[in-house]
Amino acid sequence: MSISLQQLNEASVEGFVALLDGVYEHSPWIAERAFAAAPFASLAQLKHALVRVVRDAPRDEQLALVRAHPELAGKARVALTSESASEQSVSGLMQCSELEYARLQALNAAYRERFGWPFILAVRGPRGSGLTRAQVIETFARRVDGHPDVELAECLRQIDRIAELRLDDKFGSEPTLGNQVWDCAELLAQHTDPGYAEQGQLTVTYLTDAHAACRRQLVCWMQDCGFDEVSVDAVGNVVGLYRGHDAAAPRLLTGSHFDTVRNGGRYDGRLGIFVPMVCVRELHRAGRRLKHGIEVVGFAEEEGQRYKATFLGSGALIGQFDARWLDQRDADGIPMRDAMRAAGLDPAAIPALRRDPAQYLGFVEVHIEQGPVLDELDLPLGVVTSINGSVRYLGEVIGLASHAGTTPMDRRRDAATAVAELALYVEARAAAQPNLVGTVGMLNVPNGSINVVPGRCRFSLDLRATTDEARDALARDVVAELQQICRRRGVQHTLEETLRASAAPSAPDWQRRWERAVEASGLPVHRMPSGAGHDAMKLHEVMPQAMLFLRGGNAGISHNPLETITNHDAQLCVEAFQHLLDHLETT
Repeated sequence: MSISLQQLNEASVEGFVALLDGVYEHSPWIAERAFAAAPFASLAQLKHALVRVVRDAPRDEQLALVRAHPELAGKARVALTSESASEQSVSGLMQCSELEYARLQALNAAYRERFGWPFILAVRGPRGSGLTRAQVIETFARRVDGHPDVELAECLRQIDRIAELRLDDKFGSEPTLGNQVWDCAELLAQHTDPGYAEQGQLTVTYLTDAHAACRRQLVCWMQDCGFDEVSVDAVGNVVGLYRGHDAAAPRLLTGSHFDTVRNGGRYDGRLGIFVPMVCVRELHRAGRRLKHGIEVVGFAEEEGQRYKATFLGSGALIGQFDARWLDQRDADGIPMRDAMRAAGLDPAAIPALRRDPAQYLGFVEVHIEQGPVLDELDLPLGVVTSINGSVRYLGEVIGLASHAGTTPMDRRRDAATAVAELALYVEARAAAQPNLVGTVGMLNVPNGSINVVPGRCRFSLDLRATTDEARDALARDVVAELQQICRRRGVQHTLEETLRASAAPSAPDWQRRWERAVEASGLPVHRMPSGAGHDAMKLHEVMPQAMLFLRGGNAGISHNPLETITNHDAQLCVEAFQHLLDHLETT
């Protein structure tokens, strides 16, 4: 029999603990402490209160909580609570083959020896329907070599995920809308470029067959969701319009990209298409029209993987598609113009895609964070304050190649150590001030040899900050340091700026709308900058914009097959978007 928040809120501390019995394995102290945060206005608020107790507990109590959990048993006859037995059964762990069982037991032993506590994994998985035995064993093998502090934190997050799923069971709750988002991501990921499909990897680059299949699928889904108009525009964007009841009222523009990096993840960009699609579907099912129309765009290109141009989709909407890009050739020598025509697109029609900002309220985008902050804070949602401005350089230091054995240390003109010194400076300078990041992502010695002092070293610089002023100050300091290093070491350098993107601060009123949406869910508001670029930063040039971040699992990793979200977090994201839509006319 399901329980309710009302029952929980009206219970004594003893009754509260009894109602939540079994949510955390053999650890009633968690519910006891969470009782102080009652009453709870939402299930999400209750979950967060329980998570906070775990997060704030002393390390010895955290370790005791982890050790209260059983090992992944496989066929072993070990005592399991009814909840654990049911969960391990969902993944078929009780039906392991002899080989799988042996592997599981070996991993259990290695993990116990390394960490001193049992391996914890929410075997019901991010969708709640269960991981396969192969997925469980693969995750186990990946984590067994982790750092103890990192692994303890991950175990606690997995315990919180187990508790979240058990709470659903107690309350008879299911994240139906989050499941729809999660399922869309899985289904769209079936389309991937040749050479990657065979390896089980997701890669969708601009105007490939997989890209065309994604377009067709998005068109189909938008039609099924009840959009009034669905089309593919001249640059390949998929555009869905759900009209408002006031034809003269400006629309809300939203969306994100559906192309991917090579061997990327399922949610980067695509989440920002699925979430508003599900919101429109719910409006259509309820027969509701808002005053303002909703225009959802699945941007055809953002990543710049096939051609040396980025934001082709969103750039076209603000009149920034450079016609010279059409002559670019990909790695196979195919000009963009020919690829577009082969895809049934008309390059001559691209200028007409430019939107009139006066016809729009603004642009909002939901996106996975692509970083570890929300995951480490145990928060599902974050409100973006600004998209970082960035500047990129390609450079080379030129010294003198010489014999490694005969050239004294004080007479060397080593190009690689000069760049290494610069990289350490970039690290220190960016770390000295909040909201700055600096990366030397490429460092290459052409024709390097083990017994030759490097005479040349090529490198890249990626410098980012929440404001253009902070970005430019960082860049000036880095360039000045490069000059000083080269003078002192007697080497020369070249440096070419290859990209400069302005910071895109969120419009205050739109940021506040997202904040109110998060507050309505019962969660605390966490404000944070975006270190990555997004389509929103292009739309920012012509209209107000604001973004909402969704927590990514696996330490927030993105541009990687390990990129993941949970159905519960997706549910909260959809609900936040629904709140924003419902309050457009009153805020």
